[in-house]
Amino acid sequence: MKLVYFASVREQLGADTETLDLPAGVTTVAGLVEWLSAERGEPWSSVLGNARLLCAVNQEMCGLDTAIAQADEVAFFPPVTGG
Repeated sequence: MKLVYFASVREQLGADTETLDLPAGVTTVAGLVEWLSAERGEPWSSVLGNARLLCAVNQEMCGLDTAIAQADEVAFFPPVTGG
């Protein structure tokens, strides 16, 4: 699976994209966030644990309960403001 990090999420994690084998037992975006946080610790757990974090699967905005598969692209965005 391809993971993509945008804007301040990218800056805080020091990564823009990566390819990852979907971990065993991970079936949702929430599960992926939990796995990344547990495996990588800080700052991953703080950045991805932000309740206002936005995510997309295959370029469609989604919730944390969205199902994911090995062939998917999952993206993480900071909260967006307008003006």
